[in-house]
Amino acid sequence: MNRLPVTKFGLMALFSASVVFAQADGGPDGATMKETEAGIPVADPLVKEKCGACHSADAKGNMTRISWVRTTPEGWSQAIKRMVSLNGLSITPEESRAIVKSLSSSHGLAPEEARPVMYLPEKRMLDETNIPNETMRGACAACHSFAQPLSWRRSKLEWKQLQDLHVALYSQADAQYRRPAEDSEQPAGRDPKDKMNRGEYALTYMPKVAPLHTPEWAAWSARQRNPRLAGEWLVVASVPGKGRFVGDYVVAPGKAADEFTTQVTLRSLADGTTISRSGTGIVYAGYSWRGSSQGTGAARPDDLTSAAREAMWFAPDQQSATGRWFWGSYQEFGYDVKLVRATAAPTVLAVAPGPVKAGAKAVQVRILGNNLPAAPGVADIDLGEGVSVTKIVSATPKELVVTADIAPGATSGPRDVSIAGAVLEQAFPVYRKIDYIKATPETSLARLGGVKFPKGYQQFEAIGYENGLDGKPNTADDIAVGPVPADWSMQEFMSVYYDDDTKYVGALSPTAFFTPAEEGPNPARRFGRNNYGEVWVVATAKNERDKFGKPLSARSYMVVTVPLYKMIDQPEVSR
Repeated sequence: MNRLPVTKFGLMALFSASVVFAQADGGPDGATMKETEAGIPVADPLVKEKCGACHSADAKGNMTRISWVRTTPEGWSQAIKRMVSLNGLSITPEESRAIVKSLSSSHGLAPEEARPVMYLPEKRMLDETNIPNETMRGACAACHSFAQPLSWRRSKLEWKQLQDLHVALYSQADAQYRRPAEDSEQPAGRDPKDKMNRGEYALTYMPKVAPLHTPEWAAWSARQRNPRLAGEWLVVASVPGKGRFVGDYVVAPGKAADEFTTQVTLRSLADGTTISRSGTGIVYAGYSWRGSSQGTGAARPDDLTSAAREAMWFAPDQQSATGRWFWGSYQEFGYDVKLVRATAAPTVLAVAPGPVKAGAKAVQVRILGNNLPAAPGVADIDLGEGVSVTKIVSATPKELVVTADIAPGATSGPRDVSIAGAVLEQAFPVYRKIDYIKATPETSLARLGGVKFPKGYQQFEAIGYENGLDGKPNTADDIAVGPVPADWSMQEFMSVYYDDDTKYVGALSPTAFFTPAEEGPNPARRFGRNNYGEVWVVATAKNERDKFGKPLSARSYMVVTVPLYKMIDQPEVSR
């Protein structure tokens, strides 16, 4: 590790960083940096008590720094942890939770602002498509997710002070900010010899897309109310490699108006297995659920009864929600969930088995829902164009079983299902043939472990697709058919010659579950290197073939890397 020598220049650098840090954190020198925008007053006595020693209040109730930022519950929790770590804040877990609750409501995000960045608290690993250009990628997304800054709303001065804080704490940030912005982002009329750098560009971009005051927040501040979520909800869930589930999600009042307890029962659409879970949750700002739940245990890493954290976004009308329940040391496992409130009206939740082939006859279709008609007629069930219900096999309030014929000329694509006024959009696809498959996730990360650090696993699936109307693969009109049976293997990714990554990185099971090898130097490997590496994960379809009669195949790029040796967290203020 490079260390800054304690010389005249080293001391000057440290002093400069301390000055910038003092300005960025509202210290004495920061007093000369005046806000020009209206702040959001702080009314909570506990926030004033715990934060007032460093963040002074003006006559309007505005507290320095705090009144000019808004963010998510995770953002406020992160800020408190930084105050504990760097500024000596003394706070109990109970006080921390109360302050996060308070500030998430008074200085939070509107539902419309939070929803686009929900993938951050949901711990999803994905390729971000919301980065506008390479300049912003280098300025903000080179070190962390772009959702991190987009989870905040700040005044123009606060965006500048955040940038100063980065320069003070992270030397690499200063280097990133000083690099020139892309030519396409340079302002017209500026001297080419005096190019705008990334830092300057970011300070023009972020106040525009994430300003402190927005119409959405003004509206939500007036509408915000206590969440009334108690009652029965219907849940639809899916887990990679495990399939789809439907069930009941019962919410009961907790110790406070924004706290709840939960009981969940899920049923697998593949084999009928039942899973029970119980938990608790807190709703921040009237819509943002953060909770935890557990089942009967966790005998395996991918056990669906494992203890999980829950992050969900409730619609402002409190009639539906979406989110993820996740677990694992790197949050690699989880349920993707959708909730709808149970009412006396019929509801259609899912259709099994899912995809049906054009021209098929007497296909048995299960329609899962709630309060479905007890004695429906064939004419009461609409499965979409080209799909004709021929017989009612059985009917209960939770499940209808019918047989259906699919016309040979039925158009490929998803179908809506309608029963007694209840509609499930894009319930299942009709397809003619599978033209290609994808191994998903198409890019992935696993972590070595098992000695001193936990392993980071990965689950893969093979998903079949039909070319759309343009007849070309990998275009916007392609039809996702769903998972297809496949054989799995690993191949060398040729970034380094003779390193035999497939031999050392770990093992891939027949069900496409990857278990990484142990961390640490491996004496059996050339140069005694660690077991890290890059590989292709290859799926070969068992039943689907191309026009030459060869099995369809696809591959996914996986990096197997070292453990996350240091996780920045403060247990004393954890939720």
